[in-house]
Amino acid sequence: MSKPSRWPLTADGIRFITPHVLVKRLQNHALAKGLFVTAMGYYPTASGHAMERKGHPDHILIYCTAGSGFLTMAGKTTEINSGDIFYLPAGSQHSYQASKELPWTLYWLHFDGTLANDFCQHINIVERKFTIGVQPRVIRVFDGISHLRHSSHNLAEFIQGGHQVQALLSYIALLVQQRKPSAINTFDTENLRAMMQEHIHSKLDLDSLAEAAKLSKYHFSKKFKQVTGESPISYFINMKMQRACYLLDSTPRSVKHVASELGYHDTYYFSRLFKKNIGMAPAIYRKAKL
Repeated sequence: MSKPSRWPLTADGIRFITPHVLVKRLQNHALAKGLFVTAMGYYPTASGHAMERKGHPDHILIYCTAGSGFLTMAGKTTEINSGDIFYLPAGSQHSYQASKELPWTLYWLHFDGTLANDFCQHINIVERKFTIGVQPRVIRVFDGISHLRHSSHNLAEFIQGGHQVQALLSYIALLVQQRKPSAINTFDTENLRAMMQEHIHSKLDLDSLAEAAKLSKYHFSKKFKQVTGESPISYFINMKMQRACYLLDSTPRSVKHVASELGYHDTYYFSRLFKKNIGMAPAIYRKAKL
């Protein structure tokens, strides 16, 4: 059960709880039961704000955009600052409170659904807190979801709100992945992409890429795949195929000419690679675009 917040809601604050009857409808709707909003709020400069829970039925996501505060879970207290986001899984025991000296500004969201656990695992905030910075895109989504309080409990609007939450959680997961030191600080990914772009018209092997990253081929390939989800050579080939699409779309050059421009002197080999990556042969792709 939750203890009530000791912070009185100001005129600038927002607090909304989805009616129980509507939650039941969302739980039973094919397009909504994956993820739906159960409560939401926005607390600006929340002096005296504090909450303690021994457990709760839904998942909670809280985003600090200014000021600071403290989160306590499993006997460990963590300072929360502007740009930090923290996730509280369903059933967790926790407490949090605003700093007395510099009280935080918070967006908060309660959600549930059959996909809730999967999304929370996808975000993978191991310490329950992660710094994503003050992200205008994230704030816009929170603001958009908050408009549900004006929807007169319209089911369609709450279905759309649930899909907004899915997009928000997916984006946060991407930010978390991009900011993991083990994944992105090992080498300069932008420099590697630039190197691939410079060789888009020719060949580039794994040895050269690993040397540029100052890593062994094994460690380079492993780290590159952690960041992009693809092997370095597959990534490079995909860049070439995207360039081929551009040339087929924007120029009258023959397939043979396009293949040669991208460093493939065997047109049939190029066509096989193109079909594997794009899903159709180059000639069919061009006709489909006309």
